[in-house]
Amino acid sequence: MMEEKILVVDDEKDICDILQFNLEHEGYKVDLANSAEDALAILTDKHSLIILDVMMGGMSGFKMAERLRKEDNHIPIIFLAAKNTENDMLTGFSTGGDDYVAKPFSVKELLARVKSVLKRTNSNKKPAQTLLQHEGLVVDILNNRVTINDVEVSLTKKEFEILSLLLQTSPNVFTRSEILNQVWGDNEFVLDRTVDVHITRLRKKMGEYSSLIVNRSGFGYYLNLEPKAAE
Repeated sequence: MMEEKILVVDDEKDICDILQFNLEHEGYKVDLANSAEDALAILTDKHSLIILDVMMGGMSGFKMAERLRKEDNHIPIIFLAAKNTENDMLTGFSTGGDDYVAKPFSVKELLARVKSVLKRTNSNKKPAQTLLQHEGLVVDILNNRVTINDVEVSLTKKEFEILSLLLQTSPNVFTRSEILNQVWGDNEFVLDRTVDVHITRLRKKMGEYSSLIVNRSGFGYYLNLEPKAAE
């Protein structure tokens, strides 16, 4: 079995050293970078995960994540940040982050998060059904690609996973908690409101198909693929 390679990005050398020691002790290969700029220069498709500090001199961790997602790079990202407010967490998730750990952190907790994110990512690599379609809306799960009437739509990793989940299971209704469990895994620190934020952004990007995502009050969300009744 190939070792997972992790890129640790933090401008505090002590944190880099601590994480490198503990991650290597768990059997991971580790590369270090002290800035987002250095990280972008050494990042390759051999890396399975980025542990990314939010506040650094030069480019911030959020900006680095945004850049990667715009370049269609969906490598999992765990943010490290000194702050632990709802707005910071929502910013992290909206830029395409997979998890968020507040400093000072427990190394044991961070290692558990790393294992959880990698397990989730690896289990999603080979979906049974790889192409989902409803009229002009096409979701290519294998290539993480969404098109509407042959025009590609840029989604974050979480937006893509929510849309795929609802499309694959329509017309089943998912509560916010169930969506969190399916898309974020067993991360108890993610708020229910995070789902609403992602779905609001997803609807905006879906244009004429935005009304497919229905909020059933008191229950949750589902995708309505029934043909519209004649006026």
